[in-house]
Amino acid sequence: MQRLSDLYKESDVSWFTPVELFKPWYGYALANYILKNYNSKFPLQIFEIGGGTGTCAKNILDYLKIQGPVVYDKMKYISIEISRALANAQLKTVHSERMHKSHFSVECRDACSQEGWGKVDENPCFVIMLEVLDNQPHDLIYKVNSSFPWLETRLLKRPESEVLVEIHKPVEDPWIQRCIKILEHEKPELTSWLASMKKFFHKGFRVSRKAWIPTGCMQLLEGLYTSHPNLSLIICDFNILPDVQVPGERAPLVAKKKDGVTVDLSSYLDVKGDADIFFPTDFQLLRQIDRHCYSSARANMQIHDDFSRAQRQSLIVPVSEFMKKYADFSKTQTMDGFNPLLDDYSNMQFFLSKYFYNS
Repeated sequence: MQRLSDLYKESDVSWFTPVELFKPWYGYALANYILKNYNSKFPLQIFEIGGGTGTCAKNILDYLKIQGPVVYDKMKYISIEISRALANAQLKTVHSERMHKSHFSVECRDACSQEGWGKVDENPCFVIMLEVLDNQPHDLIYKVNSSFPWLETRLLKRPESEVLVEIHKPVEDPWIQRCIKILEHEKPELTSWLASMKKFFHKGFRVSRKAWIPTGCMQLLEGLYTSHPNLSLIICDFNILPDVQVPGERAPLVAKKKDGVTVDLSSYLDVKGDADIFFPTDFQLLRQIDRHCYSSARANMQIHDDFSRAQRQSLIVPVSEFMKKYADFSKTQTMDGFNPLLDDYSNMQFFLSKYFYNS
């Protein structure tokens, strides 16, 4: 903890990602997972969205070069990065010491924009998103009580001031409509005990509801499956966030630094760009959205290939369980036996999708 505190004092960043804190072992674990689950009939292709300064990419490529040289020789690793500054940082990190130049490239663009993905590529690939969904756009929906339909929320600026207020209107946005449909038809066996109790409470006592829905995530997945229908996902994000003061189901943590101290806020309306906003990921809902986007994209393109006959499985795995299986966690154990790679970040999970083929 002292070492972590010193790192924050030495750096301008407000939060270190696990892949940076535990380099190279976190990235090596991802590479080990990829090596054990990729389809050897095709050259390995990896896309990473929101790759930060390139630490994950470098660690994965370093590992594959040593542990899977035959795979490495034919592979491509493509980073999709919206920030030009971070895109340059990734190239500097990964291409240091003249490494991986023929295998790693960066495309500086918005991953949610369908145009950037170009023509449909039906070859298998991996898409890595580490702490990406918590920053994706969400919509806020509102229901007076269980007898009323959901309403979408819009922001209105009062003419006499700069103050923003919420207003509720009948749902018109197609992404909100689709997300509500998935939310309302969520399978009971996939719904958590807590979510079930909340639904019972709202229905029984006819109280109002506010809920944040991951429309940005849905738009991103739809675009990915439209361009790469046979992709496998590696997503890691927060399933729970502490000290959330903003009201609503799946509400975000809104915080800003004041005099070097992080302050949690109770509203997103008055931060005006000077606060961090993190959304928790409802992984059961993510699974439903993922299935919807995958099926919708394949139906629209009328794809019938070997992957259509394969069994596609999605797994929700705690970080500790994933690392115990794929990481050399002895490298991150402290002298008293505590292992931050396994014991910290208990509020994070992996979402993994992959194919199984009948022999």
